[in-house]
Amino acid sequence: MRQGLAEKRQAIVRGARRVFGRDGYTRAGIDSIAKEAGVSTRTIYNHFPEGKAQLFRVVIVEGSEEVVRAHADAIDRRLYKVTDLEADLADFAHAWMSPMYEFGDHFSLVRQLRAEIGHVPQEFVDAWRASGPDRALKLVAARFRELADEGLLDAPDPERAAMHFLLLTGSEISDRTYGGVIPMPDEERDELIVSGVRAFLHGYLPRRESSGGA
Repeated sequence: MRQGLAEKRQAIVRGARRVFGRDGYTRAGIDSIAKEAGVSTRTIYNHFPEGKAQLFRVVIVEGSEEVVRAHADAIDRRLYKVTDLEADLADFAHAWMSPMYEFGDHFSLVRQLRAEIGHVPQEFVDAWRASGPDRALKLVAARFRELADEGLLDAPDPERAAMHFLLLTGSEISDRTYGGVIPMPDEERDELIVSGVRAFLHGYLPRRESSGGA
């Protein structure tokens, strides 16, 4: 019985994510979500008594948490055994961008959220940021702080350094692919990431003091 309820809930969340990603928050309706999920509207209200508002918050938070888990895995796999800083940071940037393609429905929803930011309750925006972008940034900042302690980076403000890194290596790719919607050739993406990593290191590599005389 419980398994059946869990499966119904998952179907509702998946359906809602697709509808919100397609129609946005203001235009999406419970009837459309029920049809997409293959359930009745009564079933939706049984699981989400507060209706669309509650469902939207759950969908955006759970999707963000899933993406952050993928980002945490990218940090664990790419940045905890640094042997070649430039190459490892480039590999990390590639891994960091992967969820944009892997979780397409979630990022469609994020694009809709951004597009109608003035019409979505602020508490939903805050919940999304806290569970997604802000949390992910702090994970990168924590690892950059450790790299700075190891003498590999000069990053007195690790959170600012993390933001600079993500912007330099990912923002142009995200912009030109419209958040992963339009394909980009691998070699073009590789070049953008490598150039972004080099620009980052130009600002954040430790400066070695000269040992020569005056």
